[in-house]
Amino acid sequence: MKIDEAWRTYRAELLGFVLKRVGDKALAEDIVHDVFVKALERMASLHDPAKLRPWLFQITRNAVVDHFRARRPHDPLPDDMKGEEGPGGGEAERELARCLTPLIEAMPEPYRRALTLAEFEGQTQKQIAVREKLSLPGAKSRVQRARKLLRESLTACCRVELDRSGGISDYKTKGECGC
Repeated sequence: MKIDEAWRTYRAELLGFVLKRVGDKALAEDIVHDVFVKALERMASLHDPAKLRPWLFQITRNAVVDHFRARRPHDPLPDDMKGEEGPGGGEAERELARCLTPLIEAMPEPYRRALTLAEFEGQTQKQIAVREKLSLPGAKSRVQRARKLLRESLTACCRVELDRSGGISDYKTKGECGC
């Protein structure tokens, strides 16, 4: 399915999903638009076209979480965004999370530090810039590159399967990577 077909097929469903969480139609439209832009940019990372819907929902969930974090990075997420996982996804997610430690430890130090500060310590990119003596664009770039390195390492190591809601249902290692 092409992205324009996906837009026609899933737009209303994604819009309802986002609107329920953010409560503002214009904001929900913006988020869904951004989701499709991200989907278009990352279409090559979708290994199984049959899993387009859960893949789009995962991008959408991440976009909503990013929206709330940008507004108030230390406020808790809405209850319906906490710990969403598909049926049976919990154990696979926990197992796969254990795989991340050796992959993160293998990253170059500046990227490992940026990722740890952003993802595990909850620091904003502005705080990271100050702490690491970087410009704000430099900190943003470093965090994004660290995430990209981690994603590339994980996809080189494992094939991740998503369930209908976009949660991790299973994964298979591709070789000896520490998982």
